[in-house]
Amino acid sequence: MSDNRLSVFKTYKLYVGGKFPRSESGRVYEVTDSKGKWLANAPQSSRKDARDAVVAARKAFGGWSGATAYNRGQVLYRVAEMLEGRKDQFVREVADAEGLSKSKAAAVVDAAIDRWVWYAGWTDKIGQVVGGANPVAGPFFNLSTPEPTGVVTVLAPQESSFLGLVSVIAPVIATGNTAVVIASADSPLPALSLGEVLATSDLPGGVVNILSGRTAEIATPLASHQDVNAIDLTGADTALAKELEIAAADNLKRVLRPQPVDGDGAADWTADPGTHRLTAFLETKTVWHPTGALGVSGSSY
Repeated sequence: MSDNRLSVFKTYKLYVGGKFPRSESGRVYEVTDSKGKWLANAPQSSRKDARDAVVAARKAFGGWSGATAYNRGQVLYRVAEMLEGRKDQFVREVADAEGLSKSKAAAVVDAAIDRWVWYAGWTDKIGQVVGGANPVAGPFFNLSTPEPTGVVTVLAPQESSFLGLVSVIAPVIATGNTAVVIASADSPLPALSLGEVLATSDLPGGVVNILSGRTAEIATPLASHQDVNAIDLTGADTALAKELEIAAADNLKRVLRPQPVDGDGAADWTADPGTHRLTAFLETKTVWHPTGALGVSGSSY
């Protein structure tokens, strides 16, 4: 074999509606590793890209939210299978993005895949945890069931390019929502590669849409977008989070605020995630149903 082969550089693209467009603006920006070495040119998303992603997410919402919880779990597990098959690629990208050794990056990727499997297992169980029959004084069944909120904008963590990313995307779609994800501005490559995995899994196009670029530039129009139902501000700093929360109030979006972090400024994404992200973007529907005719001796059914 010749040693004079030309290098084949990977072209990273957005993931919107199940397809891989470049930014409509044609803009890109340089992505470097922790030592400043050039890695790739990533698309710099525009407001138009953000609006296109919302359209795709809304179009996909009916089919995804209408699927059975068991089926959603199967699809999420399939994503984990595909991630497992491309583990070496993600180890390289996470090592470059976060300045980790190969062994530490491998541990992060393993944890991210395990996290995805964990949320896959919750799809058909969260309804029993947060729903149920309510005791009422009368001849009625009173049943509360969770339903997805709708289209959710997710600001992915800035520092945790893969484990944190998975930890904010998986619970949103596990519960039947669709997502418009803004990747880490400085470390977007693992997120853009995740789009390739989602495209080759069974996840319908538009359920997850991934944008890269300047977080504030993309998030601002999404926070005020009338067809976005909720926003997760995890990847926003304090000033941006306040600005976006004010904008989100215009159509009463659900808002998940950034969580307090430890003194070193880094959230611990390896900790037990609990169920709070599963329930953050769920609505509760309560239905009353008569039990039957009332007789002299009580109700009958």
